[in-house]
Amino acid sequence: MDPECSQLLPALCAVLADPRQPMADDTCLEKLLDWFKTITEAGSSLLLLQENPCLVELLCHVLKPQDLSSRVLSFSLRLTGVFAAQEDCFQYLQGDSSLFVASAAGQLLVHILSLSMRGLAEGPPGLQADDWPPCAQKIVGHIEESLRSTATPQITQALNVLTTTFSHCHDPWTQVLWVRLHPLVAALLEKDPVPAAHSLVDLLLSVARSPGLSSSSCGLWETLAQTVSHLSPTQAGLLALGILKLQDCPQALRAQAFAVLLQPLACVLKATAQGPGPSGLLDSTAADSVTADMLPPSKAACVGLLCRTLAHLELLLPLPQRPCPWPQVPLLGAAVTLLQLCGGSGSPASDAGRQLCALLLGCVRVQRAALDFLGTLSQETGPPELVTQVFAVLLEYLRSPDSSPTVLKKAFQATFRWLLSSPRTPGCSDLDSDAVLFLRELLPVLQKRLCSPCWEVRDSSLEFLTQMTRRWGGQAGFRHALLASEVPRLTEQLLRDPESYVRASAVTAMGQLSSQGLCVPSAGPEHPGGQQKSLLGELLHILSADSEGFPRRAVMQVFTQWLRDSHADVVGDTEQFVAGVLQVAGQDLDWEVRAQGLELALVFLEQTLGPSRSHCPYAVTPPVAAPAGPLTQALQSLCRVRLFEFAFRALFDCDRPVAQKSCDLLLLLRAKTASSSSLQEPRSSPDVASVEAALQRWRAGDQAQPLGDLEPEVVLAVLRSMDLEGLRGALAESSDHVEKSPQSLLQDMLATVGIRGENEADCY
Repeated sequence: MDPECSQLLPALCAVLADPRQPMADDTCLEKLLDWFKTITEAGSSLLLLQENPCLVELLCHVLKPQDLSSRVLSFSLRLTGVFAAQEDCFQYLQGDSSLFVASAAGQLLVHILSLSMRGLAEGPPGLQADDWPPCAQKIVGHIEESLRSTATPQITQALNVLTTTFSHCHDPWTQVLWVRLHPLVAALLEKDPVPAAHSLVDLLLSVARSPGLSSSSCGLWETLAQTVSHLSPTQAGLLALGILKLQDCPQALRAQAFAVLLQPLACVLKATAQGPGPSGLLDSTAADSVTADMLPPSKAACVGLLCRTLAHLELLLPLPQRPCPWPQVPLLGAAVTLLQLCGGSGSPASDAGRQLCALLLGCVRVQRAALDFLGTLSQETGPPELVTQVFAVLLEYLRSPDSSPTVLKKAFQATFRWLLSSPRTPGCSDLDSDAVLFLRELLPVLQKRLCSPCWEVRDSSLEFLTQMTRRWGGQAGFRHALLASEVPRLTEQLLRDPESYVRASAVTAMGQLSSQGLCVPSAGPEHPGGQQKSLLGELLHILSADSEGFPRRAVMQVFTQWLRDSHADVVGDTEQFVAGVLQVAGQDLDWEVRAQGLELALVFLEQTLGPSRSHCPYAVTPPVAAPAGPLTQALQSLCRVRLFEFAFRALFDCDRPVAQKSCDLLLLLRAKTASSSSLQEPRSSPDVASVEAALQRWRAGDQAQPLGDLEPEVVLAVLRSMDLEGLRGALAESSDHVEKSPQSLLQDMLATVGIRGENEADCY
């Protein structure tokens, strides 16, 4: 490895190991992995690890529980495999007891077993050991020995190897393998507790999903039924969910799995019931055997079980193979009850209920899971009295000063979903009378939350307001209630919030309010529409002066939507609006703002020249050319707003996505004007030559000199002379097409997190 790269490597490994650091895209990680492969193929992996201990530290660090991104974890796994492929390097890494090495060894055994069984003659192999190839006999014998072991780690590894085998190999010999090993797997259920329960669940589900195995008479369904009944509720939940997701499964097993999945919520309802009787979640026989004592006594275990149960049911609800009939009413009651217990408004009458209330009071984890589940249940209907309870508990959480920001966000999300399901008239999108009454209670709460000292709460409140306005901004009941509140005025004030995320959300909310005519009324009748004009000016000020990128991006998105929807302020003088926005956006340092400027330019281009129309190459008549007069006027409009200058500058932008978007826009423009012959100008025109010379300087990095006023004929001549297709192909290349070197790659990856100066990076 080059000394320069060795100096950069420790810093890069530190960045990869830090979950707080934003990481480069997958392309950079792929290139980094390819570079390591090249080094190991050319020399010793052992020497590389010995000279760069930061690599070993990285591989060890990713084993710790943390919030590493999935791509960094995947990169580390694959890098481990690259090093372990050489024997001396494998032995060097063998003082590490990580699951990575064990997993790699298990996968290697599966590949060897699969390759050895492919050499058999056609037809399934026999059950006798003598019929198997020697290599396969040894591997299967090792698995059998591990399954008979009393050591849980050995059992776990054997089950994992089998899971990988049945997940990836579907040849006939896998059926024989399962029949041979099934008794040893079933024997694990006789132990108390069941060893390696999680790995056992994975194995049984992989066998059930394997073609040919699920339908064969190999005792699979019986083993699944025994496993569900032997495992604890905490362990059985994942297996029950997997069973209910299967396409071909006996109905009795499905009913058993669903009962296991519902049992924790049935216990909650039983513990909080005011009188005797089944909970409604289970049939009478199963319900009679349910007691509150079946929930784990410790808070951590109880909370974990309830959260997993709610998550499993949430995943199950939208599936076509979910159990039928679906117990919507008792599930709604269970979700509301859990939220009441956590919020302190529950009043259980029994000792078990009071104990459960003490365990769950103020538990944020259960609150979040129950709110998510409650929002999912809005897809179904419920009796009016229960829906009233749903809105009541949601309003309770939105009002409570004890609700954490994350809980409030989920309460807003669940509220919106239940309001969406409130219309009673088919095909009607308006809020019903009960929902409007609820909205009148909700808006004062929203006002209070918009003034919260916590920026996350203000941000969530603005997002909720934007959703509501987008959905019901034209509905009379919503408009009347909103305009009678202080919400629009408070939202306008948040445009100047100290937190950039809040400013961005306020921009989006105000843009939506303005589109629906729901902004704060003007101060006097002599200035109708004055508020909208001041909003446009304020948004332009944010675009040009805000120090953070998020609000500026939000402004560009609002402006693009206003142009697309023919907003009143835009229609008044569209050219002046577009010209002003493009002038500011073209000078922005944030590439996403510049890219959004191209989106706005595209909308204006299509409104001016007409939408794109694809012509069939086999049409009898050729496409009709646009009249020269209207086309000339349209192009002159594009020239007046300096759209071409904006697009040409973006074409040579240092950020590749901006250049790609500009290239696509110019190609579209050239295609729209290709059929016009009356606007062509000789290639040797002095004006064309001067523009091309200016563009050459821009490509070289000198963009100080503007293009000035352009004529349509000059623009079209320049477009026809440019190799836009070739430029688009070059932009589609990898990010290091300018300079391909490992040192450049490492510098680029470090530059993304600000470790090296921007001028030292050449990523785009």
